[in-house]
Amino acid sequence: MLQEESDLALIIAQIVQKLKGSNLYAQLERQAWASLQRPEIKLESLKEDIKEFFKISGWEKKLQNAVYSELSVFPLPSHPAAPPEHLKEPLVYMRKAQGSWEKRILKSLNSMCTELSIPLAQKRPVGEQKELLNKWNEMGTDEPDLSLFRPVYAPKDFLEVLINLRNPNYENGDSHSFRTHLGLIQVPLKVKDIPELKEFFVELGLTAGQLGIDDSTQVPPELFENEHVRIGQKVLSEQDSAAAQQYIRQGSPTALRAELWALILNISSQPEDVKLTASNDDYYFVFEDYLYQVLLCFSRDTSVLGHFAYNSASPPKSYIRGKLGLEEYAVFYPPNGVIPFHGFSMYVAPLCFLYHEPSKLYQIFREMYVRFFFRLHSISSHPSGIVSLCLLFETLLQTYLPQLFYHLREIGAQPLRISFKWMVRAFSGYLATDQLLLLWDRILGYNSLEILAVLAAAVFAFRAVNLMEVTSLAAAEAVLADLSTLKVMPLLQIFLFATVT
Repeated sequence: MLQEESDLALIIAQIVQKLKGSNLYAQLERQAWASLQRPEIKLESLKEDIKEFFKISGWEKKLQNAVYSELSVFPLPSHPAAPPEHLKEPLVYMRKAQGSWEKRILKSLNSMCTELSIPLAQKRPVGEQKELLNKWNEMGTDEPDLSLFRPVYAPKDFLEVLINLRNPNYENGDSHSFRTHLGLIQVPLKVKDIPELKEFFVELGLTAGQLGIDDSTQVPPELFENEHVRIGQKVLSEQDSAAAQQYIRQGSPTALRAELWALILNISSQPEDVKLTASNDDYYFVFEDYLYQVLLCFSRDTSVLGHFAYNSASPPKSYIRGKLGLEEYAVFYPPNGVIPFHGFSMYVAPLCFLYHEPSKLYQIFREMYVRFFFRLHSISSHPSGIVSLCLLFETLLQTYLPQLFYHLREIGAQPLRISFKWMVRAFSGYLATDQLLLLWDRILGYNSLEILAVLAAAVFAFRAVNLMEVTSLAAAEAVLADLSTLKVMPLLQIFLFATVT
């Protein structure tokens, strides 16, 4: 009990410290000073009166949402004496693997710069700055020639690194456990089984109404949809982040989604002071200008560096010429510390359907990245980290579809080699956009990426009959090449709640 209390005290102290540097803190301070002029504020009951004023004026709700937002990304409590790297990643071998992967990425980036005789960073000449400003809203049509540049890495390169991960304290010689022997991921992490997933995703059960199922044309709207929309409007009027997160577990109505996501991510309607006004995927090419703008600003946004406190990765450092090794002359490159990989823009593209005001689009993407997406391309033991997702996917498939798993393994078509790219991109560019947004509703609702692994396993289960017929990796990939017709929620419900366990 005492330990729990000290953990709570530590979390409160750290959140207070974090919020003290925020814009909200300054606003609350100003409001508190201004309230002293009000007749209902008495000196003898000053503290209680100001608290009551905050409650009535809505500032208490804003503070609650800010605290809730901090708790959503807060690392699990650790010993007060634990070094900072333990907050980033508690397992030493994971930290080492992430460190050596970062060195590889940096080496690839530096060698490409050397080959092309291009400096990593230099200030734009004034003429070029003016030209960029003039073409700011047409960046997609007037793009530079990038044919000589290659992606720093692709998801399949990253997968090879994960396959070779080993815990040095868990070597049993040749006597590997049966499960470890069959899957590509061979590190012992705790992942949920189906009974635990059923409990965790209880709101997705067969008896609960779901957008993505119960809003189809065959179901009368009065049975679920109308009431769900009404509750959603009430949640928005209350401006309560926690209530919005709970509500969205059953899916968000299309008309309310943009506001609900912003509320859950605690993004205010105040525009940020950011100069903002697709990839090859056919769904998103119309948003190419937005993608250039958002990713250009993101790469230079130093506020993103804050997430490295709880990310197993570390931002790459560069030193001013002639000052190698002197920390005061160290700079991060890129300024946000994130080196993008092939397909990175697919984290932004779906958000373009929801947010047409560029500043809001940017803030939502940045918050989605520092809460969720960074975990999909860094090596860690976190339950939402890509290593755990891969292991969860393989374990689900091997446990509940053993014949299929064994068949694919025997023909050299390890399932993870096919599903990895889906999970790394959070299924963006693979599912139809309406289905992808329903999936991302649940990521936000459960503050977890585990649903990606469950969906990947559910896709294999859905196509199991065809997959049992294939005799090569190429044939298996062909069966799973097009996911654009799949309906996410029925697949998840059938896999989780209609599978015999």
